[in-house]
Amino acid sequence: MPTVKVLNVSGASVGELELAENVFGVTPNVPVMHSAVVLQQAAERLGTHKTKGRSEVRGGGRKPWKQKGTGRARQGSIRSPQWVGGGTVFGPTPRTYGFKLPKKVRRLAIKSALSSKVIANEIIVLDQLTFAAPKTKEFANILNNLKVDRKALVVTANYEDNVALSARNIPGVKFVVADGINVRDVLVYDKLIITKEAVEKVQEVLA
Repeated sequence: MPTVKVLNVSGASVGELELAENVFGVTPNVPVMHSAVVLQQAAERLGTHKTKGRSEVRGGGRKPWKQKGTGRARQGSIRSPQWVGGGTVFGPTPRTYGFKLPKKVRRLAIKSALSSKVIANEIIVLDQLTFAAPKTKEFANILNNLKVDRKALVVTANYEDNVALSARNIPGVKFVVADGINVRDVLVYDKLIITKEAVEKVQEVLA
């Protein structure tokens, strides 16, 4: 069972926390994590691209010339694909790029991502993270105390308005609640800063 130190906002150790083996201690499955990231990216694609086929472009109601006797190739419409201004053959049409993954696969993906952070020693567990008022400078000081100088994902158990407002103007820092944690964010951000309460909530959902 993996064990990590619990720190306060000053960066001092205030205890240890045993993480659930079946959530933070699994062997990372790279193909499954890749599938989960592709799923997220596909779901965000708008799919609003559109070209017009020969039945949608304007004009072409009359046969351009008679079938025989002109010496030219027979044509039925000036809006056929081979004409300039004609319809597009097999062009893109509005569609959704989303697809589904089995529930067990999605769970394994987020467990693998969290476990990879533990293995790489890139997870920081805080005893608590609250602000009396939005203070970006104070949040920056906390990051300095934790020796975080790269991109960081900050996770709390519940939405903290002052934490969100304090973090949003710091480049490379993203704030999410435990319910919104996802594979792509965990992998993209170098450090995972998560409160002890959020760890318990994640374990309760994924265990």
